Amino acid sequence: MVAAPATEAGAVVGKRGSARGPREYRGHLMGLFSNLRREFIVRPDAFKASILFKWPDTNIRNRTQLTVEQDELAVFFRDGKVNGVIQPGVSTLDSKEIPFLGNLVDAATAGRYFKTELYFVSTREFPNLPFGGMVDNVVDPETGLAVGLRVYGDYSLKVVAPDRLIVNLVGTQDLRSNEQMTDWMRDQLLKVFRTDVVAHITNERWPILGIASQNAVIEQETLAAAAKVLDGYGISVARMGNFVISIRPEDEETLKKYRRDVQYTKLAGSFQGAAAGEAMEGIGEGAAKGGEGSAPAVIAGMGLAGTVFPAAAAAPRTAPCAKCGAQVTAGSKFCPNCGAEQPTAAL
Repeated sequence: MVAAPATEAGAVVGKRGSARGPREYRGHLMGLFSNLRREFIVRPDAFKASILFKWPDTNIRNRTQLTVEQDELAVFFRDGKVNGVIQPGVSTLDSKEIPFLGNLVDAATAGRYFKTELYFVSTREFPNLPFGGMVDNVVDPETGLAVGLRVYGDYSLKVVAPDRLIVNLVGTQDLRSNEQMTDWMRDQLLKVFRTDVVAHITNERWPILGIASQNAVIEQETLAAAAKVLDGYGISVARMGNFVISIRPEDEETLKKYRRDVQYTKLAGSFQGAAAGEAMEGIGEGAAKGGEGSAPAVIAGMGLAGTVFPAAAAAPRTAPCAKCGAQVTAGSKFCPNCGAEQPTAAL
């Protein structure tokens, strides 16, 4: 048996007898492991919750083993278009087995690599995503007043066409993270609400006060309108929840007061009567708190004396007696001073 040639401690002899030091050998092993890792592609655990994950390397070795989980698809993108989609399972990336890979062969590497962007797209539903905010000032059909309308809730997002998602959203909008996509979705839902849904509210002439009773109908309108906008991006809103439409507190108080004033007017028969009634209600409350003797003065100051107390405010008409000249109340037959009968003209 021939002994191995003597070398320095820790060195390894190669096939041609050249010695490799420990550092060189470790570098050689790292290269081997790196090549092994590149021959197996799977979405990393840290990105399992992502709607979209892009594989960091655009050079993929021929015959690499690709693992696609059950709730995702693998999308191959190059030169502005999707070249192919691989379904869940374990696949060997070989153009002989997967024809569309022939379009991705990197000629510069003599066919040893594919040149492509590889995306993992989740196809499961992403629930409980919040949306909402200020919609716009909307004219209330009941009162004609403009009020600030707000909407809040949550929704579930689902990718239905990964190819359209990559081309139209990732490719043109450059949206990749969950935060970027959900922010974009929130803006789209609010835009839908501002246009289609608000128009529907106006056309149906739903009073803003009590509009919460129409939440189910408005939710369906939002889903239908959103579907038309999102279809081109390969995304759908699966469902919505906790759907709430509200108005600003100050606008709600304005509408309630308007409605109350209208009811007062109907009961009093005129706006003037309603105003007088409301004034008297305030005066009564003031008197109950110790404002005795102030009511007549307040009434006179408000110019309501003739409206509220016409008998007390209007002075009786008089005419001079034809005989003695004393003032006689209109309608009296005899003068209270001299007893003379009064003519008909004085009545």
